[in-house]
Amino acid sequence: MSDIAPADLVLTGGPVHTGSPARSRATSVAVRGERIVAVGHDEVRELVGPRTDVVDLAGKLLVPGFQDAHVHPVGAGIELGQCDLSGATTLAAYRERVAAYADAHPDAAWITGGGWAMEAFPGGLPTAAELDALVPDRPVYLVNRDHHGAWVNSRALERAGIDARTPDPADGRIERDADGTPTGMLQEGAANLVGRLLPEVTRRERIAGLLRAQELLHSLGITAWQDAILGEHANLTDPTDAYLACADDGRLTARVVGALWWDRARGTEQIEELVARRAAGTRGRLRSTTVKIMQDGVAENGTAALLGPYLDGCGCRSDNSGISFVPPEALKEYVTELDAHGFQVHFHALGDRAVREALDAVEAARRANGRSDTRPHLAHLQVVHPDDIGRFRELGASANLQPLWAAHEPQMDELTIPFLGPERSSWQYPFGALLRSGATLAAGSDWPVSSPDPMQGIHVAVNRIAPDAPAGTPVFLPDQRIGLADALTAYTAGSAYVNHLDAETGTIAPGYLADLAVLDRDPFAGPPEQIGATRVEQTFVGGRRVFG
Repeated sequence: MSDIAPADLVLTGGPVHTGSPARSRATSVAVRGERIVAVGHDEVRELVGPRTDVVDLAGKLLVPGFQDAHVHPVGAGIELGQCDLSGATTLAAYRERVAAYADAHPDAAWITGGGWAMEAFPGGLPTAAELDALVPDRPVYLVNRDHHGAWVNSRALERAGIDARTPDPADGRIERDADGTPTGMLQEGAANLVGRLLPEVTRRERIAGLLRAQELLHSLGITAWQDAILGEHANLTDPTDAYLACADDGRLTARVVGALWWDRARGTEQIEELVARRAAGTRGRLRSTTVKIMQDGVAENGTAALLGPYLDGCGCRSDNSGISFVPPEALKEYVTELDAHGFQVHFHALGDRAVREALDAVEAARRANGRSDTRPHLAHLQVVHPDDIGRFRELGASANLQPLWAAHEPQMDELTIPFLGPERSSWQYPFGALLRSGATLAAGSDWPVSSPDPMQGIHVAVNRIAPDAPAGTPVFLPDQRIGLADALTAYTAGSAYVNHLDAETGTIAPGYLADLAVLDRDPFAGPPEQIGATRVEQTFVGGRRVFG
């Protein structure tokens, strides 16, 4: 190698998890410009020249940069600057934070933010009265942790004209007391009755939110992601202009795929607009090549679409099986047309009926259009009927996992399992079954719904126990655990595949882009119970250090 030009960057002296079957482990990597030029051992050090930046791994693990296959960075970044309730799980903590934020922002016309956990309230249902006692003079709108509902005060209900006579929207529910009076919790589409009145988020605030989020994601080793909603949805602001501004001036250092929002109130007439938005929204490190279809809600509020009814509080069959936001036959038509136009489709599919409807739509598209490289993927997959496990591989549909949710915690044990019943509860988050079936696994966080830290998600995928779970917490469906290498692959090569970045990222190999993360240890060398303690020390995108 002595006759070859020196490298710009060499990382050496520690284990390298390449993700490549030909050489799964190495100890040195050389980078010239944006790309990896050598992977190996001591011989790679011959590329060190007088100006080479040499990083001593000191026994710590080098991995491909993580890629989050389902995340909402701009909204999350904006929320970090609002009334942030994330990380707390008690009403007392929420009272303290709301009161402090309101006191600190006396001129704010609205108190907005969110991140609260349903487990803090009986039945997962907070009330307007709690907020009225804290902020009686201004409207309050606080989305919950999963962003499928909003906690509002009486002033907000009044502003929106919501009272006992207001009907539930087709895609949501107004929680009410015995005489029909709204109680202050708005589920799914009902949240937009208030959300549409919120003050507009400015372009400057969107850009600030993106940059704040990008900094955090880089600090977690994340070098690329798929933004799960580009477009106007409920109270979410369209982040497209922030991405384009930062793509144009070089501040967008991550590689981003944008999923254009499918307006479920419309039909195929919107595809022409989506084609135009794809062209306008693809430049620099942004590619708006995907369409996001939300097919159902979430299990905790009874809006995830199930093949059979939920149980009620007494364990009896209810009359509710959740909501399919797009009628199944229409979904087949839409997905077929989108596939014909070369779009990847990114489904929110959480309940077993929604999963089946999404897979049926992919099957209809394959039948009509033949096989193509559109790489559809289904996110969340909380409840998957066993008969549908093998269809992911058969149809070439990737399984987009949010591993942090696959553990025993109050939201699961109190608000989900009792209402699914024993059999359906045993079908939850079937990571192991999907892997054994040959499905392609990708992974993401759904941040700000849950932590964006890939090592936290990998910990749960391997252990099926939350990193901070109390001693004695049982393993959640142990047969669905997957190995550390498989979980790491889902967050790297698997998500790179979903993002159509797999020809250049997700693996450490010569010719690939130098998107890399240095961990503070080698989690393969320690017990699985300590995986979640792993932190990222340095992150590189295209050979450029963006963190550390």
